[in-house]
Parts: sequence; C-alpha cells; structure tokens
Amino acid sequence: MSKFSESNMAFWFLLLLGLATYLMVQRSVAQITRTPVWLLWLVLMTPAFLLSGWTLKYGVKQPPPPSLIIWSSVICLLLYWLLFQWGRRTPTNTPTNTQTEPQTSELQAIHPTAEPVSVRPIEPTEETQLRNCFPWSVYYVQNIEYRPQAVVCRGQLRTSPSNAYQQVKENIEAQFGDRFLIIFQEGFNGKPFFVLVPNTQAAKGVSGRRNSEGLTRPGLALLLLAATLVTTTLVGAKIAGVDPTTLESNPGVLLKGLPYALGLMTILGIHELGHYLTARFYKIRSTLPYFIPMPFFLGTFGAFIQMRSPIPNRKALFDVSIAGPIAGFIATLPLLIWGLAHSEIVPLTEKTGLLNPDALNPKYSILLALLAKLALGSQLTAKSAIDLHPIAVAGFLGLIVTALNLMPVGQLDGGHIIHAMFGQRTAMAIGQISRLLLLLLALVQDEFLVWAIILLFIPLIDEPALNDVTELDNRRDILGLLAMVLLVVIVLPLPQAIANLLQI
Repeated sequence: MSKFSESNMAFWFLLLLGLATYLMVQRSVAQITRTPVWLLWLVLMTPAFLLSGWTLKYGVKQPPPPSLIIWSSVICLLLYWLLFQWGRRTPTNTPTNTQTEPQTSELQAIHPTAEPVSVRPIEPTEETQLRNCFPWSVYYVQNIEYRPQAVVCRGQLRTSPSNAYQQVKENIEAQFGDRFLIIFQEGFNGKPFFVLVPNTQAAKGVSGRRNSEGLTRPGLALLLLAATLVTTTLVGAKIAGVDPTTLESNPGVLLKGLPYALGLMTILGIHELGHYLTARFYKIRSTLPYFIPMPFFLGTFGAFIQMRSPIPNRKALFDVSIAGPIAGFIATLPLLIWGLAHSEIVPLTEKTGLLNPDALNPKYSILLALLAKLALGSQLTAKSAIDLHPIAVAGFLGLIVTALNLMPVGQLDGGHIIHAMFGQRTAMAIGQISRLLLLLLALVQDEFLVWAIILLFIPLIDEPALNDVTELDNRRDILGLLAMVLLVVIVLPLPQAIANLLQI
C-alpha cells in the first residue's frame, strides 16, 4: 500500500471517528459538566491520533507496540474522568429534602440524555395530588426531590414492579395529563424510584409532533441507499480483481462488484429492518434505515435507524435490540456458506490473517472455522488459507458486524441486551469488563486493536426504558445468553484441540 493511500485512509478514519466521538461526548456529558466538550473530545481522541501518526510514519505492516496504545488509553481515560469531575455541575434548585451528591450522580447516570427543561414548580396542592398518585399498598412515597430536569419520588415498593408502574402511571396521567414522562428506575442502592421528566413532545403541541414524524425522509433514505450501492460496487469490483485502468474502456466490469455490494447491503439492511419492524411492533416511533456510503475500505460505514420516542420497558428494549443481530445473522449464514463453498484454497503464508480476504486463516474465529469446514470439507487442511469469493467477503463482514453490535457495551445492541437482562448498574460493570477483555485480546490478535479503541470511546451509560425495573422472563434471558455465546464463538480463535479434531 502506498504512503498516499495510507495517509488517505488515516485521514478518513480520523475524520469519521472524530465526528462520532464528538457527537457521543456532546450527547452524553455536555449538560453534566462545565468542562468544554472540545477538551474532553481531544483527550479521548489522543490514542487515535497516536495510532494514526504511527501508521503514517511506519506503515500498516509495522503495528504499534501494545504498550503505546494501552498506556495512552489508560492515561487519557483517567484524564478524561478528572476533567469531567473537575467541571461537574451541581444542581441549583432547592429540593424538598436533603439532596446528596451520590443521589445527583445516580440520576445523571440513569438519565444521561434528559433535555435541560426546567420542571414547572409543583404547588403545595399539586404535591398533595402527586403523593395521592402513589397508593401506600403499591408504592409508599417517603420523599419528593425537585431537580432542574425532573421530579424524583423515592419510597418503598410494596407490589410487583410491573403492577406498581402501571398503576402509578395511570394515576399520574389522570391528575397531570401528558405533562410528564413517568420513568421507573432502580437506584444505586437497589431501591426503585420514580422520575417525572417533562414531556417535551407534549409541550411542542401538534406542530412539534408533525415535525418529529417528518424526520423520517424516504427521499434521503433512498438517496443514501443508491450512493452506498455505488460505493460498495466500486469496492466490490476491486475485491473481484478488476483492474482500475480498464474502467474507462470497459465500464461494464464494474458489474463484478455487485455480488459483494448486494450481499453486504442485504445483511446490513436486514439487520436494521429487524430493529425497525420490532420498534414499530412496540409503537416506538423510529426513522427508516439510513445507509452511510464511504468511497473506500468497505464501501460503507454501516446503516442505522433512530428511535424518536421512549422505550416502554426492558422487554421492549431487549426485543428491539436483539432483533437486529438475529436478523442480520440469519441473513449472513446462507451467504457466507455459499461464498465459502465457491472460494479457493490457497497455501498459508506470512500474509495470512484475519482481515486478509485473499488469504484468510479461518482458525482466527471458532464459528468461521466450523462454517469453512462445513462448506469446503476435506479441501480445508491445517496448511490451508482461503481466498474468499466476493459474497464470502460480504458474509464474513456480516459476522464482524454481528459481533461488533453484540459487544455488551453502552449503546451497542449488546449493551442494550445486557441492560435489559441485568439492569443498568450491572450492565455498566459488564461493559467495563468487556472493554478490558477485548483490550487483552488485542494483545494476542492485533486485528482487534481498533475495536478495543472504539469501545473505549463508547459511553457505558445507556438511556433507560420508562419501566426499567421489571425484569425479563426466562425465555428472553436464555436468548440473551445465547446471543453472548454467539459473540464469543465469532470473536475467539479456534482451540487447537478442536482444530486437530477437524484436521484444520
């Protein structure tokens, strides 16, 4: 790869990563700390700057020393936390009861995206009405706290969480209409409490609802779809071995890039449709899937949907989150198996690796190795690598997309799944452990280094469901555990004992 190409890739990588990081920082902490967003962004981006600088100087063939990335990441995360705490905002409102810093931190952690809308003061008569919304046999209110963005009602739960939430919600709506969103959360002390957040959609009135519904723009979605088809076709033609110098004389050779383009876009599209259709089932307003074209590397930066209304409960959070990876994985399997069956066997060389489609070593992934043995049979031996067919490349990327989305961190699908299964407090701890484990795995397999760095930039805090206390049923818990097993068999390398048994 030429220096010009490496510098181009480094530039686009930094640009996309920088924009994504800035938006995440602005979204998650801008209302919580006075520290400038640009300074927090700069600290988080420092490891990426170091990695890009190393790549520009030494090229991609000489990976940076792990200590450089690990120590820079640790130091930058510590500095980020110190800067965040140094500028942390303190509430200016006067609560009814004594308000301590742990409670403030708790509320910020569980509702990071609450809009900075001041709650209209509740008059004494209204406070009596509010207290009457909490029957003592359902949820006994002990104190009410007034925050800049919420009214917090703490007490003792005396019935099942689902019954308590439903009855309290109905009572509050009967007294106050649609003035509040009623959120039921589990505190850091393990005791559930209610939060009343201003319903900004109701405050905007009919025109606001129309504007919100108009955020889904089919024209833009189709334009991005067409643009992504073009960029992935160009990349697919390169994967298929098309010589760029022949394009002017014979543009028809670009059609060789369509198998890759259609395969990858089918996987990504079905993944997002899984989210979209499940969200519609739960009456959660969401946008159509939007593809992100990229004129190099994979040809696309993926696809996404945006949900425009709160998620009602952990059951809906789980179903919406897991529907995408399951749908995408189901679409990936037949494409990957067919593509592997039509791929070529090549000898193992020094260039063989996980991210080399011309000489892929399937043993870097348990699931990939099993599927490759199923598709290629005795042709695949211990000394074999695979020159992937373009559709196999798309299927292999489908596995990577599935694994990346199932990472149990923050606002990734896996983070939502773990949150729905275990609650937000446990999910944050699991997310932190997952970051460290992937960083350790990157010491063994360099290909995971970029993943590990990206996960360090993803906030661990996940926006809660309205009823974030009621637990899932056993069937969903088992399905969630199976999703984590799928992540493990995609990410971990094939054990040598199984490799010997399969003769690969």
